[in-house]
Amino acid sequence: QVQLVESGGGLVQAGGSLTLSCAASGRTFSGLPMGWFRQAPGKERELVAAIGWIGSRTSYDRTYYADSVKGRFTISRDKAKNTVYLQMNSLKPEDTAVYYCAASSELYNDYLSSSGYAYWGQGTQVTVSS
Repeated sequence: QVQLVESGGGLVQAGGSLTLSCAASGRTFSGLPMGWFRQAPGKERELVAAIGWIGSRTSYDRTYYADSVKGRFTISRDKAKNTVYLQMNSLKPEDTAVYYCAASSELYNDYLSSSGYAYWGQGTQVTVSS
């Protein structure tokens, strides 16, 4: 049984930093896209960042970032620990949301869409105060 367990959310002041972790169990995700989505109250779930063999048919990890977080967030993966991280710097109040870790079960899926991910974590709240 595949499980994704997020940790690291919390309350932080604007300009601060947080690191989210997503520990996967039940299978390895080497190469498979893994992503961080977020959903704020009253808004649709959006992809924040993704890592894996994404985009054109490559055989190495590449990363994707939403325009709103480029230069502030960094996604990374520790294959030995089967864990993906999201380092968030220069946080803004508009980053406040529930953050979800997601993992795909196939290569070269539509990593930009939530439909491209088969496994989801339970979510972790990130609140940025102004």
